[in-house]
Amino acid sequence: MNISDCHNVNDFRALAKKRLPFPIFDYIDGAADDEVTRRRNTLAYERCDLVPNVLAGVENIDMSTTVMGQKLAMPLFLSPTALQRLFHWQGERAVARAAEKFGTYFGISSLGTVSIEEIGESISTPKMFQLYVHKDKDLNRSMVERCKAAKFDALTLTVDTIVGGNRERCLRSGFTSPPRITPTSFWSYAAKPAWGLNYMFRDKFELSNLKDHVSEGTSVPNSVADYFTNMLDQSLDWKMAEEIAKDWGGEFCLKGIMSVADAKRAVDIGATAIMVSNHGGRQLDGSRAPFDQLAEICDAVGDKLDVICDGGITRGSHVLKALSVGAKACSGGRLYLYALAAAGQSGVERILSLLQAEIERDMKLMGVTAVDQLNRDNLRFR
Repeated sequence: MNISDCHNVNDFRALAKKRLPFPIFDYIDGAADDEVTRRRNTLAYERCDLVPNVLAGVENIDMSTTVMGQKLAMPLFLSPTALQRLFHWQGERAVARAAEKFGTYFGISSLGTVSIEEIGESISTPKMFQLYVHKDKDLNRSMVERCKAAKFDALTLTVDTIVGGNRERCLRSGFTSPPRITPTSFWSYAAKPAWGLNYMFRDKFELSNLKDHVSEGTSVPNSVADYFTNMLDQSLDWKMAEEIAKDWGGEFCLKGIMSVADAKRAVDIGATAIMVSNHGGRQLDGSRAPFDQLAEICDAVGDKLDVICDGGITRGSHVLKALSVGAKACSGGRLYLYALAAAGQSGVERILSLLQAEIERDMKLMGVTAVDQLNRDNLRFR
């Protein structure tokens, strides 16, 4: 199996599984507890049917949308995710270049493996930074100031990681950042020599935006769940979020909003966008799917800020369903991380080209020529 055999997200998942040591793959693929929410995130789209119109003259299609002040060439962007250097030696550099090629947002995580400055200098397309609020206030301040200096377009505050989720696959495999080889995982790493050689002899692994403040995750092995629980500030509240928004002074997004009440409070503190997200099912198992919450959130605040549907997307039709409900755009992590792990930049570009083609084809089959023409008349829920 190679990249030419990959025609959708699940194909890339299968190829990533072949190429990664199992602790690394299970970190991408896994979720909290029984992983009910992870599965639910995608299944939610299957309970919604599209109702097409015909004879609409769809020769020319406009997939562009404006999100957080930036015009995107397609209504799908790449959510910020941590530790990308572990999945492929090109890491965030590959994802950033692919996003630039497709004219869409790229997000870098606080736990990214490439620096804010490098991303700021290397791509011209819209950039967001995902802020995890640490107990170290100097670190928080430093990251925000560095983003300002690097001219990032948006700051996204993740609000659903007050403690780490119970990621049992990672507990079984002993996954940490940086990787710690255990008797259980030794043969998995040994059986993937290409991954090991790239990890050992390419650029040294580091959490570039944290390493000057904390050693955990860069030189001291730590699980992501333990990092969240021990390093992040559990006193984070609405007042603190409002202060961060004011200090940033630009496009400000809250990632992890799942209720109407919280969406309304996001408006009150000056957020310009929210990502309706449950962190890919990696935090609170049993949570509803973002798509299931989307309609009532869009009804409540969709005219006051940009609503983004994040999670569970594996098809272009999923994007159209979310836009029909009222989202301005969609985003996802696993959908491109599998492709990154499978084939680096070429993998990310291929999955984006496949999803872009699906969105365009499905818009033509739906009888719409622009994404803002999609509405709930196009949907039926079962």
